[in-house]
Amino acid sequence: MIFIGIDVSKKKLDVAVLLDPSTLKKRQKKLPNTPEGYQELVRWCQKHTGVELSQLQAIMEATGPYHEAVALALHQAGMGVSVINPKALKDFAKGLGIKAKNDAMDALTIARYGYLAQPRRWQPDPPEFRQLAGLLKRLEALECDLQREQNRREKAQVGHASAEVLDSLSRTIGFLEQEKQHLIHSIDAHIDRHPHLQQDRERWQSIPGIGRVLSALMVLLWQHGQRFASAAQLASYLGLIPTEHQSGSSVRKPPRLSKLGPARVRAKLYRAAIVATQHNPDVQALYQRLLKRGKCKMAALGAAMRKLAHICFGVIKNQTPYQPQIT
Repeated sequence: MIFIGIDVSKKKLDVAVLLDPSTLKKRQKKLPNTPEGYQELVRWCQKHTGVELSQLQAIMEATGPYHEAVALALHQAGMGVSVINPKALKDFAKGLGIKAKNDAMDALTIARYGYLAQPRRWQPDPPEFRQLAGLLKRLEALECDLQREQNRREKAQVGHASAEVLDSLSRTIGFLEQEKQHLIHSIDAHIDRHPHLQQDRERWQSIPGIGRVLSALMVLLWQHGQRFASAAQLASYLGLIPTEHQSGSSVRKPPRLSKLGPARVRAKLYRAAIVATQHNPDVQALYQRLLKRGKCKMAALGAAMRKLAHICFGVIKNQTPYQPQIT
């Protein structure tokens, strides 16, 4: 297997083919981050390695929307693809003692990481999940814009702004609220068109505290049972596992949630946990028990979020709607 490091930016790809890991013999090239550039990348890699495409493993960092197109193109061409966490690469470079930084050097470091770490292969999401992801990202952006305009209106009201300013803010807020509802209906319709997505969503919505938006996020996250083997794995991915920070006898900080994984899902799950502490018997019993033991409300809410994640895993694993364990 020959490893190829690709440093992805908005307009270009810096590529390093690691021909000999022991001597760091390499070939490097800059290519445009375009469909034509992807085709040239495949031809160039074959020319300088002389191996089949299945023996080439491209490694790249997750860079938002910029890496997705090249990853999909290389996967469809027959190359292996791995998408790695940028923090993992940063820690790897620090461990190697690399202090200088430029795109060409980053590409070589990525190739070396691929050779040593052997990261798992990336698989593209099915089309229905990619479309759902686009709708949910747009909804998240709309919610952020709506919150900003609402904050501006509140400040304008406190500052006794003119009627024209307040009217403008109200019109914008009204438009954004209308667009938000339209987008939620589009998400509902998209899920309803795919029975396997609809069935999973209905089971999640049977859990008190899980609403329309969070259930749609869980559908995307879950990928119809393809991503998580256990409830603990799901909770860990969502950043709901307590992490300790202790050293000797002097450093003993209280455990905190790791807060790794997708922050937007965790934020929705936090709001769902607040509702669940009032209306979900299992979550409510856990929450009240922790408060009686002297836990602070935030620690108890963190445990409630983790419990809710475990329940989400359980209803899909058992393929049944939610059934309270505590009556």
